[in-house]
Amino acid sequence: MKITYTGRQVELAPAQLKKLEARFAKVGKLLDGRRECEAHVILSLERHLHHAEVTIYYYHHQLVGLGSNSDLFTAIHSAVEKLEKQAVKTRTKWRDTKRTPRKTVTAAATARPEPEAEPENQRRVYRVNHRSARKPMTLDEALLEMDKNRDYLVYRDAESDRLAVLVRRRDGHFDLVEG
Repeated sequence: MKITYTGRQVELAPAQLKKLEARFAKVGKLLDGRRECEAHVILSLERHLHHAEVTIYYYHHQLVGLGSNSDLFTAIHSAVEKLEKQAVKTRTKWRDTKRTPRKTVTAAATARPEPEAEPENQRRVYRVNHRSARKPMTLDEALLEMDKNRDYLVYRDAESDRLAVLVRRRDGHFDLVEG
């Protein structure tokens, strides 16, 4: 990690810089060990109070850690701790939103098996996932959906938040079964 220091009325010794680089190495590993990040550290002194501001740009995000204390190193360490928390939060957000299972394609999977001939008298059962993210409907909305040449419709009622089944009868009227 490349670190740029700006000291306003504050100078750091080379031994102090080595300690701080070791501390920033941990933040660099948290963010991305392969990519070179750049940190800008601003140190200032106001009325015997040291302020430390650390800014890192990470994939179009600005991570900022602020710390202040009467001791310079305590102020810098508190700023770096806040920066570590932000880095962990940003990494977990990025990781959780980008996680998708990879599909592996093998030769056996690409070859399509011959469909077996099913006897006409054998019935199949189709499962309906009622937990899928569908918005609740009113009875009028369900009737409008039934106009699309459907024989039945399973929906979640908006008023009672319970499952309901709307079935078209042979005479053209409808039956409503509430769960």
